Amino acid sequence: IQQALSQCGLPAAAVQAIESPDRELVNQLLKLDRYVDMLIPRGGAGLHKLCREQSTIPVITGGIGVCHIYADDSVDFDKALTVIESAKVQRPSACNSLETLLVNQHIADRFLPELSKKMAAAGVTLHASPSAMLYLTGGPASVVAVEEANYNDEWLSNDLNVTLVDSLDAAVAHIREHGTQHSDAILTRSLSNAERFVREVDSSA
Repeated sequence: IQQALSQCGLPAAAVQAIESPDRELVNQLLKLDRYVDMLIPRGGAGLHKLCREQSTIPVITGGIGVCHIYADDSVDFDKALTVIESAKVQRPSACNSLETLLVNQHIADRFLPELSKKMAAAGVTLHASPSAMLYLTGGPASVVAVEEANYNDEWLSNDLNVTLVDSLDAAVAHIREHGTQHSDAILTRSLSNAERFVREVDSSA
C-alpha cells in the first residue's frame, strides 16, 4: 500500500501498520488521542472490551461474531471439510471464526463421520444437537451435547456447534434467530441455493 501511495505522489506514511503482536503496543496506541481521531478495532470480544475500557480515543466497536456455515445436500464433501476446518481452527479467537455448522439431514449419515475425523485431528470439541449426536457418538472427535444457549455463543476457542436442518429454509431460519449478521456461508454445488442464501441471509460477509 505504501508503495502504491508513493507511486501516486502521496505520502507513503499516510498508511501504517503495527507489525508486532505485542498487546502492550495496543495499550500505548489507545492513549494517543493527540494523534488519532478514531479507533475501529478488528478482533474478538476481548479486544473490543480492552478498547472500550482503556482508550482515550473515541471507539467504534461492532458486536460479537456468531458465524455459521450451512452444508447442503449437494455439497462436495472433501472441499466442504477443508473449508470448515479452516473456518474453525485457522484463528478460533477471531470474530469471523465458525461457531455453528448446519448440516442438511439428508447427508448426515455420510458427512458427519467424516467431519468427526477432521475435527478430531484438529482438536475441536463438537457440541452436537440430539439429531447430530446420533452420527457423531463413537467417532474420534470429542462430542458433548449442545445446550440451546450455545447457539448464541461466540466460542473464541476450538469448540463447534453442530446441528441438522432439513432444508435451506430451516438453515436460514436458524441463522436469523441466532446469528449476529457478521459472517455466514453456504457450501453447495447448487447455484440457485447459493443465490437464495445470499439474498435471504443478511450478513456483512
